[in-house]
Amino acid sequence: MTGDISEKSSLQCAQPLMYTEERENESFKQRLTEQKQSEESVRVCSPPWRKFFLWHLGEDWVLLILLGIIPATMSWAMDFGIEFFLHSTIWLYEKAHSNVFLQYLAWVSIPVVLISFAAGFTYLVGPQAAGSGIPEMKAIAKGVDVKDHLSLNTLVAKIVGLTCALGSGMPLGKESPFVHIGGICAAQLSRFAAFLGKVKQSESQTVELVISGCAVGLACCFGSPAGGVLYSVEVASTFFMVRNYWKGFFAASISAFVFRFLPVCSGSFETITPLFKTWFRQDHPYELMELLSFCVLGILSGLAGALFVFINGVMVRFIRSQRPISQFLVKTRVLYPALVTLVIATLTFPPGFGQFMAGELTQKETLYALFDNYTWSKHLQEEHFDPSDHSVAWKHPHVNVFGTLAISFIMKFFMSAVAISMPVPCGAFVPAFVIGAYLGRLVGEVAAVVLPEGIHHNGTIFTPVPGSYAVAGAAAMSGAATHTVSTALIVFELTGQINYIFPLILSVIVANIVAQTLQPSLYDCLIRIRKLPYPTELTWGHHEGPSIQVEDFMVKDVKYITLTSTYKDLHKILFARQFKSLPLVKSAESMILLGSIECVQLRALLSQHLSRARRLEYLRDCAQNERKHTSTPTSEDGNQKDIQEVSAGGFSTTHSFSSAPVKRPPVRGFQDSDITLKSLLCSHSIVEGLEDDADVEDTMTKKEILEWEEQQLEDKVNFNDCKIDPASIQLLERTSLQKVHSILTLMSLDQLYVTSVGKLIGVVSRRELRKAFEGSVKIRGPITHPPMSTFRESKTRCRNTNTPEATELHSLLGSESSLDQPAESEEK
Repeated sequence: MTGDISEKSSLQCAQPLMYTEERENESFKQRLTEQKQSEESVRVCSPPWRKFFLWHLGEDWVLLILLGIIPATMSWAMDFGIEFFLHSTIWLYEKAHSNVFLQYLAWVSIPVVLISFAAGFTYLVGPQAAGSGIPEMKAIAKGVDVKDHLSLNTLVAKIVGLTCALGSGMPLGKESPFVHIGGICAAQLSRFAAFLGKVKQSESQTVELVISGCAVGLACCFGSPAGGVLYSVEVASTFFMVRNYWKGFFAASISAFVFRFLPVCSGSFETITPLFKTWFRQDHPYELMELLSFCVLGILSGLAGALFVFINGVMVRFIRSQRPISQFLVKTRVLYPALVTLVIATLTFPPGFGQFMAGELTQKETLYALFDNYTWSKHLQEEHFDPSDHSVAWKHPHVNVFGTLAISFIMKFFMSAVAISMPVPCGAFVPAFVIGAYLGRLVGEVAAVVLPEGIHHNGTIFTPVPGSYAVAGAAAMSGAATHTVSTALIVFELTGQINYIFPLILSVIVANIVAQTLQPSLYDCLIRIRKLPYPTELTWGHHEGPSIQVEDFMVKDVKYITLTSTYKDLHKILFARQFKSLPLVKSAESMILLGSIECVQLRALLSQHLSRARRLEYLRDCAQNERKHTSTPTSEDGNQKDIQEVSAGGFSTTHSFSSAPVKRPPVRGFQDSDITLKSLLCSHSIVEGLEDDADVEDTMTKKEILEWEEQQLEDKVNFNDCKIDPASIQLLERTSLQKVHSILTLMSLDQLYVTSVGKLIGVVSRRELRKAFEGSVKIRGPITHPPMSTFRESKTRCRNTNTPEATELHSLLGSESSLDQPAESEEK
């Protein structure tokens, strides 16, 4: 019995020892693996192919070339699919010419099937692909993370759904969705570059590349690189970095060239020309008196653009409302787009009502006809026409050209406003462009009738060119709907017509002034309806109560390091969570912020301090001390005592060390007297690791290495080997949410430190900023301000300065003045 009891007690005592030894072995293996990986990443050379990828494919210019080629190839391939579906509908319609009912079925069935497939495929693969995607891109460019909006699933759903939607012949656009596609390609290329380089790009760099992708998206559809860059600046970003300008222009130029070069290679075109080449007269394009007509056209386009945005907003609100019919349409998903397509296809049926509005023409053929040089009020009275002349579609035996143009404008206006509300990938830029061309053509035909003999100038008669009014109307209407002026430059590159630069710019600016006075832009309206977390700036006339301040959403539990921190403290912070940089404070009591240090340097410093090279150097010093100790005459008892002391200390018993202190590399803390401007600004980066000494053999056991590392972790961190950033941008706790976003955007930063009287009290990153914006728009959408609203606010600035910061400052000044008044009365 006593033997059994003793055996049980010995087993119970052995269990915790075995458990402790297992934990030590696991900890040792983990540290050894981390140390081995860090040393191999520095020493071991990469294979040639990987080195090529790291040094070449990850560079900006290679990414920009790929960003230009990939969307352009997608756009060119998508045009083939769209043309195939459109020609299939026309072919089936012409085959059934003997029966009107069969013609109607052929005209309606294919569009309904394509739209239904596009809606179902988009819902199943990538619901975020519905719509143009520009409202979400505006939010992403502001630093807001829209879930799955830049994923590969969304890209696939966007391409397939957009091809089917445009192949149905509905009045939808291709250019706006390609802005989204360009942004997705940019985001995926950024991830690819980060994978190759094994270094994660900052969020600001990714956003800059996404903005360049937006420029590429428009350039690969219109072939307009300069207009695409300006359009991306106006639509996608509020603050545009100048260093990103060449990136966007470079990628957009490559994209436009590839998009126009591929049709030449396939034999569709003989050479690279503008997409809608015009042949207006060059010597005297317009008379100065016509500028008044272009101004009137701008006013009409602004009114039409505001009404277009309003009708589309009404339809979107109706679909998203809580009415039973709206909920039913949302649940069925496919029913609403199928019904809208059925109605529009019925209205455009050529033997029916479509004969009054050129229903058999596609949008591309319609623009070719509207931009021609003929005056239709005279040209359509002739008997013979060229088969390629599409203007004959507006000739009707019972209605003149003004009636057909007016009917076409009205019907296209309402059909487009309703069609772009369908839950399929589609855009509103091209529908607004076509509607503006209709309006401009109508105004130009009226001008040609009002001035039948033309304008006399130096004995020469110049008749108005209605096609030039169509070009100006297209630019003005699309600019009024999107609140952009870059549409004028897009039209210049699209038509190759530069002589009408002043009339076009005049029409676009007048249309923008009128539209921005009446309605927000189409994208801002959708942002507000969908309640996207879109950051907006406070204006001088803002009266929505106190703004959200940084102290309301900052992270107060800040991980920091002090001047007296040890390597053990550094190890706990670095391996607890992934940080990009850590703040350096003077002490835990004072919390005075001295600067920030990148975690890459801190990890390298920690790895160097526990490296094998330092351990071998330590053993070499110990061996030197041992040789010095054995060379001096000592008593046998003293040597035996030294050996026992070294053995008890846990180090190798195969060597005898003297009791003299071992010479070790100087490691000291960062004292207060060491903080100088030179040490902060001119300190060198991480010193290179020490080379292994071939004469020294690593004879330490696992337990000895662990004890040596534990001893080294107790040393104070030597910050002289780190590059400290002493100019960290700091915020006050009362800074508003909008100002925090402006600083992060302008400075391209990922985080900011919050201080109070120099003391660190919190940190704010883009993650907290996104959460703050999401919480601020839960009740209602954000209020966006059009670009030209500054004209209306200029008078308000002189009268009203009731911003939250100004109100608080005035209250403080008022309290101080009230305290000074009694003192002044006593002196009197």
